Amino acid sequence: MKALLMLENGMTFEGEGFGDEHDVLCEIVFNSAMCGYTELLTDPSYAGQAVVMTYPLIGNYGICYEDAESSKPWLGAFIVHSVSTIASNFRCDIDLDSYLKNNHIAGMKGLDTRALTRCLRESGTMRGMVAYGDHIDREEMKRKIEQFILRSYVPTVSDWGNKVYGDGPVKIALADYGVKQNIIRCLVKRGCTVKRFSCDATLEEMLEFKPDGVMLSNGPGDPKECVRQIRELKRIYDHGIPTFAICLGHQLMALAHGADTYKLKYGHRGINHPVKDLSTNRVYITSQNHGYVVDRETVDPNIAEVSFVSMNDGSVEGLDYRNGKVFSVQFHPEASGGPLDTGFLFDRFMKVIGGGQL
Repeated sequence: MKALLMLENGMTFEGEGFGDEHDVLCEIVFNSAMCGYTELLTDPSYAGQAVVMTYPLIGNYGICYEDAESSKPWLGAFIVHSVSTIASNFRCDIDLDSYLKNNHIAGMKGLDTRALTRCLRESGTMRGMVAYGDHIDREEMKRKIEQFILRSYVPTVSDWGNKVYGDGPVKIALADYGVKQNIIRCLVKRGCTVKRFSCDATLEEMLEFKPDGVMLSNGPGDPKECVRQIRELKRIYDHGIPTFAICLGHQLMALAHGADTYKLKYGHRGINHPVKDLSTNRVYITSQNHGYVVDRETVDPNIAEVSFVSMNDGSVEGLDYRNGKVFSVQFHPEASGGPLDTGFLFDRFMKVIGGGQL
């Protein structure tokens, strides 16, 4: 079926549909990864977004359920240049097209994704709409885009079941704002019992578990919309329990201490983003997926210091808090499907829990 993508600035891109062909309104973002699309599709941080892949050929190794970061894909639409009709991989469970159909995710192919990416880099992330059919009403599409309001998807992607993973001696309370499964895996393999709490869990609910530490997960959207979570994180910090925060959790902890956040022009999304550790001047290649960052100028030096910065734009990529028990990073040390360079940060968390110093 014919497909049309329209951006809020009026630009249009024609292509073909695949997956579950239904009209969808989204925020349009791009990802620069050459692989890892299974992990990307199932990353809850992409809820409410249509993802454009800059690498031209996607789907050549199919979908491997073992690599999924959650129980289902969360993004609104998947936009690629070409879809491989052959999935060549002994681990493949299902081809990409069938996977999107089964999970009701819209797909679009055959358009110039590099031209689209250049547009997003120059004009910034925009709202947009993907529509299907031989007779698409462009004026109606424009009207719908103008009326489309981005909302908070954290309550949607958070797991409300309070599940428990692992049976190790170290107990971790995980605040789930849209957690990737590999964060849980990284904790479990280090001897942790992880209890997953919903995004609205209170300090008292977590303390009933008698945790040795708290993990704050990644998640979608504007961190300033998470008002209740920000208030609760200040209480967790004041309680003095060791805490490690990733991505959205990093932003929320900063907001809880008076810092500000702002939206990047087109975000950081990919598995090839360099960051510098300011304590060692060593550069690591990281996996990233975020549209907002902490404003460095608003970080109170009496509360926290910047620990990592982006080598691309100098934005804040990590904070170490002065109480010696809390640290956070903007990137994804659990990787999946990016490099494993910064997995040592989970070991650092275990050291903090055991009484070691930052």
